[in-house]
Amino acid sequence: MHGFADRQADFARAILDPQKLAPSGLVGPDGRPSAKRFAVYRNNVVVGLIETLKAAYPVVHRLVGEEFFIAMARLYVMAEPPASPIMLDYGAGFPAFIARFEPATVLAYLPDVARFERAWVEAYHAAEASPLPPSALGHVPPGDVPTIRLVLHPSVRIVRSAFPIVGIWQANIDGIEAVQIDLDDRGEDALVARPEAEVEIRRLPGGAAAFIEALRAGSPIVDAMKEGLLVNPRFDLASTLRGMIEAGVIVGYDMQSAPSMEAA
Repeated sequence: MHGFADRQADFARAILDPQKLAPSGLVGPDGRPSAKRFAVYRNNVVVGLIETLKAAYPVVHRLVGEEFFIAMARLYVMAEPPASPIMLDYGAGFPAFIARFEPATVLAYLPDVARFERAWVEAYHAAEASPLPPSALGHVPPGDVPTIRLVLHPSVRIVRSAFPIVGIWQANIDGIEAVQIDLDDRGEDALVARPEAEVEIRRLPGGAAAFIEALRAGSPIVDAMKEGLLVNPRFDLASTLRGMIEAGVIVGYDMQSAPSMEAA
């Protein structure tokens, strides 16, 4: 005999799988089973989730077109139903799904576009924090700078791509006039963050993405710099730090030899 939890699980499976019958014991207002009523409800749920994905991935939608996007999104919805009632969280696995979706392989850059759009959504909804003023790191003794750990804004996301990902995105967002993108151009790394009210996109010089990712993982500046140099032997630490301060993505720092300092 099924308990309440089992019945909930049966309902959740049936609501996203059109091949499954309406769960037993499910009745309409008249007290009678109604497969048609359940089918309408099922369709509304699936359509709602597809619309959620369409809103979160507008450039992917524009690149593949309405029909293709709906077909791809429908399969994703069935494969990965929501794990949380918070719809802002839904769709995190969509970029990985696109990378596995064989019909989409003709657009090799599409998974990276989806990762870029996911980073934008996450940055937009990230927690608030106050950037450090430009003069803050000037108070750190020069000899101590390599050992400090920078605290980055919660919205900071890094997207690394073998394609000109920023150019592709900019050419396809609403309100931007389309321009020709040469996919043979070298790849681009992007910093996606929301230090103030709006999400900002910045192209990163070679090695900067690896450096920032290492900082996010908790590495001190000297170790993060090594990661940047592995990618680009000409990685410029000073200009990268200056760019991060100008972008407002450093909100504090930790030192072993001095008390932690956080932005007010």
